[in-house]
This record gives sequence, C-alpha cells and structure tokens, in this order.
Amino acid sequence: MTGSEVLKTRAGAFRHEHLDTVQSTNSELMQRARNGDPGALWLTASRQLSGRGRRGRGWMSERGNLYASLLLIDPAVQSQTGSLPLVAANAVERAIAASLPGLTRITSIKWPNDVLIEGRKVSGILLEAERLADGRLAVVIGIGVNVSICPDSAPYPVARLSDYAAGADASMLFARLFETMSEELAIWDKGAGVSHTVERWRRAAHGIGERITVNLPNAQVRGRFSGIDDDGMLRLETDEGTRMFAAGDVFFDN
Repeated sequence: MTGSEVLKTRAGAFRHEHLDTVQSTNSELMQRARNGDPGALWLTASRQLSGRGRRGRGWMSERGNLYASLLLIDPAVQSQTGSLPLVAANAVERAIAASLPGLTRITSIKWPNDVLIEGRKVSGILLEAERLADGRLAVVIGIGVNVSICPDSAPYPVARLSDYAAGADASMLFARLFETMSEELAIWDKGAGVSHTVERWRRAAHGIGERITVNLPNAQVRGRFSGIDDDGMLRLETDEGTRMFAAGDVFFDN
C-alpha cells in the first residue's frame, strides 16, 4: 500500500507518504532533497531492505515495526542543528509513552537519543545532514521503533512495544509521533528554544549518576554520567576530571 497526505498540526503543515518497501527511508528522503524537495516530508515504510543505524550498523527492518524518516530543509542555521537529536529523542519518547496506557515513568532516553522501556532499547534514531548543490541544508531524521519484533541478538537489552501494550500498531504509533515531533520542533523553534529542549530531555534522561562506558572509535572512557550541558554534550566525571563528549556509544556498567 502506498499513499500520501498533507496534515496540519500546531507546528504547521507536514506531508506524509507511505511506501510498502524501500531500501532506506533516510536514503530515499535525502535523494528527494537532492532532487529539489522542499522538505517537511515524512516517509514511512512497511519494510526496509537496507535499514541502518548509527556508525553504519544494520537495522533489522522486517514488517511489523515503525520505520519513519522526516526531511527538514534549512531547519536552522547549521550551528544550531546539533541539538536536533535531542528534539527527536523527546518526540519519540513522548510518542512511545503515550502508547503505554496505564503505565507511567517506564520510558527514558539514553544519551543522545536511544529510547528505552524499563532500561531496554526500543527505538533508535539516526540523523543525517547534507549541504545540497543549491546551498540548502537537508537534514533527515530517521526513526526505527520495535513495535512487534526485535532483534534476537544485540549488544544491549532490547524491548518491543507489543510486550507492554496489547494491539500495539506501527501506524497508530506514527500518528502519535507525527504530533509529538511537530510539537517538539515548535518548542525548539529553529534553535531559539534549545534551553527548553534540553530541559525536557533531562527530565526523561536515563541513568544520571550511574557509571557508564563511552565507546569512541579508538578508545573507551569510563566514569559517572552527570548529565548533559546546555548544548546537549554528555558530561562524564572521571578520575582525571570532567570530560565532555559530543558523540559516542554509551553502555551502562553492571
């Protein structure tokens, strides 16, 4: 099934198109941006053939889960776009929490933008940006949520929404995400409202005060996770002092 629509929210008009099968919703939207798409376009798919996560990792993309990407064109001056992962995480966490009737305070965000249910990863977010030939900045926010299936083997605990909400459905989750993303983008306000975005992220943060390991491409750094600064950078208290990280994979020490 394919289809397209234009929906208006409190943050403005966004288009939505659904495809049955696609190589990658992120790649498809970036190509559309190169071809001149004006942005504010959501693309969802029932199945991805080449889904991927951060650092080029594959993302299991069989039918039953939510695969969605949002194309934004010139969402802010480039110096402000670094906080968009926090915007996306806030939106996804809220959408998932709203899908868990009767269950409160079991969702959280692991820095920078993995969403957890009871400490188990249920969603991953991948942002990609490209300066187009015409000078516009294209940003694609890719979101995958385990709704009815999750990987059998992963280097971290995983969850699926259907284990917590009977009848969980990808299309219903997307309807919630469509609204929460619009609201969080409006709060962020092209970067002018980043302080509000950071504060909202902190309220949902997972594991502040706990010991973690930050995996970097060529090193591991261990310490106590003391939160994020006003730009969204991770603050780690180590034996040598405070260190700040703009990127890295976080694992909580047992």
